[in-house]
Amino acid sequence: MPEICNKCGLIKDLCVCEVLDKEEVQKITVYATAKKFKKLVTIIEGIAKNRLGETAKELKHKMACGGTAKDGIIILQGDHTKKMKEILVKMGYSEEAIAVLGKVGRRR
Repeated sequence: MPEICNKCGLIKDLCVCEVLDKEEVQKITVYATAKKFKKLVTIIEGIAKNRLGETAKELKHKMACGGTAKDGIIILQGDHTKKMKEILVKMGYSEEAIAVLGKVGRRR
């Protein structure tokens, strides 16, 4: 007997929950900011909480960097704003929903 998705009730082979989660995202914001000791980190906000962990893992792998996913945001070590939109689109997120702001933060 085939497995049934708990969320949508369809057979796992026909399940569309993952696609719907990616389309539900209203706005993904990507920007870089300076943290401790003026080290740059890339912040990604707006990804659905149920996809946050696996998206962070895949981004860390593709960018070859460290990072974390907590409080609804993904934090990656280094400035990856130039490549982030292209990678998120390849992962299945809508290009129109992604806004890349570049470097944000206070200057000294």
